[in-house]
Amino acid sequence: MKNVFRNIPILPALLLAVMLMLSACGNQGEAERTADTPAGAGTEAPHKLTIMLDWYPNAVHSFLYAAEKNGYFAEEGLEVEIQMPSDSNDALKLVAADKIDLALTYQPQVLMARGENIPVVSIGAIVRHPLNHLMVAEGSGIQSPKDLAGKAVGYSSIPLYEAMLRTMVTSDGGDANSVKLIDVGFDLVPAISTGQVEGIMGGFINHEQLILEQEGHPVTSLNPTDYGVPDYYELVLATSDQGLLKSEADFRKFLKAAAKGQQYVAEHPEDALALLLEHENETSPLDKNIEQKSLQILLPLMDAGDQPFGYQSPESWDKVHQWLTDNNLLSNEVKTQAAYANLAGDRSESNNLEE
Repeated sequence: MKNVFRNIPILPALLLAVMLMLSACGNQGEAERTADTPAGAGTEAPHKLTIMLDWYPNAVHSFLYAAEKNGYFAEEGLEVEIQMPSDSNDALKLVAADKIDLALTYQPQVLMARGENIPVVSIGAIVRHPLNHLMVAEGSGIQSPKDLAGKAVGYSSIPLYEAMLRTMVTSDGGDANSVKLIDVGFDLVPAISTGQVEGIMGGFINHEQLILEQEGHPVTSLNPTDYGVPDYYELVLATSDQGLLKSEADFRKFLKAAAKGQQYVAEHPEDALALLLEHENETSPLDKNIEQKSLQILLPLMDAGDQPFGYQSPESWDKVHQWLTDNNLLSNEVKTQAAYANLAGDRSESNNLEE
C-alpha cells in the first residue's frame, strides 16, 4: 500500500496545528481574564491637574477639599494636586510659565498681567465680589472715605490698592491727595490696632476684619463698590493661554466637580469646615472660630445665582478693564475678551483667545 501521507507538506500542517492550539489557549485566557476582571477596571487613568492656591489653606478653599474628599474630581476622571505657594505671587508666575495647570488669583491681576504680556487667562470666577475693603477704627469719627483727608492710611505698597483708595476718596467728594499713605507691608492689623494709622486698605473682611474684632479692635468696613470702584471678582481661577488651548476639556470637568464641591460646602458648612481644618498648613495654623465666620461671609459672595458656579460676566470684565485703564494700571493695551473664557455651563459661551 502506498503511503498516503507522503505527499502532504509537513511544515504547513505543523504551523496550522500550532496556530489552532495558540488560538484556543488565547481564547481561554481571555475568557479567564474577563471573568476575573472587575467591572470598570482597565479604564483610562485619571488625568492629573495641579492647582496652586493664592495663599495658605483657608475657608475660601473649602470647595476644593470637598470636591477632592467626596470624589467629585475622580468622577470627572481627574486627579487634582492642591499646592500652597511659598509666596503669594508664585501662583500667577508659575501658571504663566506652564509649571502648574491652574492658579487662584485676582481678576484685576489677570488684566494687569496681560498688560505686561504675561499669557494668563481666567476660566472661572470663584469669589464674585470684593473682599478687600477700606477699614477704619470704630469710634474714630470717620464715616466715609472723604473723612480720611489729612489722615494716615496703611497699605501694602500695592498700586492697585492705592488706586482703589484714591477712587473711593474722590468719588466721595474728598481730596485724595491729602490722604497720607503709609506702606506697612503685611502688618495691616498691628498698624491700625496700635493707632499708627487711622485706616487700612488691603485688609479682607473675611480675615483681617475678623482678627481685629476678635482681638478687641473692631473696625468699620467701607465697600469699595459703594465709592466708584467696579464690582470686581476677588478670586478667579486662571490658567495660561497655552494651557487653555491644551486642556480646555479637562478644565470644564474641573469646574463641574468644583461646583459640586461648593454646593456641598453650602449645604454642609460644619463638615466642610472640619475637612478644611484637616488640611491646615503647619506654618499657618487656622483659628476655627475665624474660619467659621469667614465661611459665613464667603458663601453668599461665591454664589452665582441663576448662573453656574464660576460664570464670568462680560460686563464685569469690561468695567474692570476700563477702571484699570483710567487709573494707568495697564502697561499695554489689553483685549478684554482674551483675558477670560467662560468654561462653566454652556460650551458655546467660551471665548476664543484669538478674538
